[in-house]
This record gives sequence, structure tokens and C-alpha cells, in this order.
Amino acid sequence: MDEDFRSLADRVRGESRGSDAGERLITTEDHEALADVLVAPEQPLWAREIAAFRLGCAGDRRAFETLVLLLNHRDPERCVSASYALARLDDPRTPRAAAALATNALRTAYALHPVRLLTELRAPESVPALISTLERLLAPDEPYWRVALACVEGLGRLGDDRARRVLEAAGSHPRLAAAAAAALSRVT
Repeated sequence: MDEDFRSLADRVRGESRGSDAGERLITTEDHEALADVLVAPEQPLWAREIAAFRLGCAGDRRAFETLVLLLNHRDPERCVSASYALARLDDPRTPRAAAALATNALRTAYALHPVRLLTELRAPESVPALISTLERLLAPDEPYWRVALACVEGLGRLGDDRARRVLEAAGSHPRLAAAAAAALSRVT
């Protein structure tokens, strides 16, 4: 059991109050049983999360929709587990979904993990989505500087010259200046 799954399993055990159903979802190797949880009515969120995480990490694309919903959840721990599983799912829809979540101006408060996922995926959608999101977040009095910082760091990791202009603009923001300078040094 890797550290990410152990952390999720511990959290699920707490949320499920150590129920037998929670333990079964944590330990089962039956993908059909896990997939059934995703479509069964009245399932608790923790059950859907563990089932989607396990299926996603196993490359079972039936987990995609649930993982995308969890990637945009208000609880950062759920976003982290969803991002981890989506990165391993290898579903061609993942970059488009992450880009849509990262660039949605109405959901900027929840965009940190989609931004980080886009960086990890290194998909064709990654650089344009990160540039678009960062441009919007450079407006005066923008409260989501952590998301902007994740965009700057991601663009630096991706090293794409298309990001040069927006990274130069980010350099004038005190919270982003050091990261923007480091990112610019990696842009080809």
C-alpha cells in the first residue's frame, strides 16, 4: 500500500467510523464491486471516493466522472486523492477536464489541484490553460495567489516559450516574483 492510498484509507476509516463496508472497499480486489458503488444510489461520499480512487489507480475508466467531480471538491484532501488517481488513470479526457476546471473563473477557489494535475500530465492543453488561468489571476486584488503560484511553477516545469510574456508579468507581483524568475530561467 503506497502512502497516498494509506492516507486515503485512514481518512475513509475515520469517516466510515470503521464500518465493515469501508473495510471491504479498502481491501477488495473486485473491480465490479467497486464500480457498483459509483452508480448505486445513496452511497456516502467516502465510499464513492475510495471506489473511484482504487479504480482510477488501476486504470479503470469507469472512475473518470467521479474523480473529476472530486477534483473540484471543496475539501482539499479529496482533490489530492482525485488528482493522484486521475494522473494514473490514463484517460484521454483527463487533460480537457482539468483544463476546464482550472480555467473556470467561477471555481477559481478550487483550481489549485486541477492546475497541479495539468502540470503533471504535460498534455497539449496544459500550457494554454495555465497561461489563461494565470493571466486572469494577475489582476489587482486577486485573492487566489496560491493558484497563481501553482500556475507559475507549473509553467516553469513545462518550460514552454509561450509562457514567457505571462511569466514576465507575474514577476511584478511580490508573492510570485521569485517563482516567476525561476520559471523564466527554465523557459526555452
